[in-house]
Amino acid sequence: MTETAAPIDAALDEPRLVAETGVAARVAHLAGPVLSQLGFRLVRVKLMQQNGQTLQIMAERPDGIMTIDDCEAASQALSPELDVADFISGEYRLEISSPGVDRPLVRVSDFRRAVGHEARVELSHPTESGRKRFRGIIKGVEGDGREAKVSIERNDAREDEEKLVVLSLADLEEAKLMLTEALIRESLRAGKLEQTPEEDTTGEAEERPRRGPGRFRGPSKQKAKPLVPAGVQTQFKKGSGPVKPRAARSEGE
Repeated sequence: MTETAAPIDAALDEPRLVAETGVAARVAHLAGPVLSQLGFRLVRVKLMQQNGQTLQIMAERPDGIMTIDDCEAASQALSPELDVADFISGEYRLEISSPGVDRPLVRVSDFRRAVGHEARVELSHPTESGRKRFRGIIKGVEGDGREAKVSIERNDAREDEEKLVVLSLADLEEAKLMLTEALIRESLRAGKLEQTPEEDTTGEAEERPRRGPGRFRGPSKQKAKPLVPAGVQTQFKKGSGPVKPRAARSEGE
């Protein structure tokens, strides 16, 4: 299997390996085609009941990026469709977001991009060893679609267990990247590559001697903020049925 990650050209219509149930499944069935028309892919739909109802829809471009502007465009397109479909009773919060750095892995291309990083994988059926949950470094991916297999070097294996396992993605229940320093560094590097070069603002002012405190310091160059693949767009919506009082909600997630 592949031992090193390479740039992945993912297709817009690449199918997901996981599926929602209940109301989330109905929302996913509606949201997928709408997002596709905008050039985005559905990642996950989740209906959460903490501090009132929140409908979270994760989306991304095929390259894995989703900006705040992208989230706003997706929200504007999905909001009226959800109003007409009226899947959710009562008031709820619609949240359109990027998958984030420690993202869910829902397609084969997600696993290929994640080679070399730590992930947690849960299967719908146990392997021959009787185990369903695995955690470790993704070493490679072989095959396509539901025929694909991923190799993981486990860091949760006991002494009497195999460290390197090969898992069938046909049995995938859930998978997620773990937030590590290596993952953060790679995300920041990717963000820096997306930046447009800024004009040099030092000019003649930096060439002239400065006076006052700090005059012996060298020219200061402010670091540009990296563009990381993340974004969130939220709004409150009212569905049919009785409206329950909404509990106070903090600004953070």
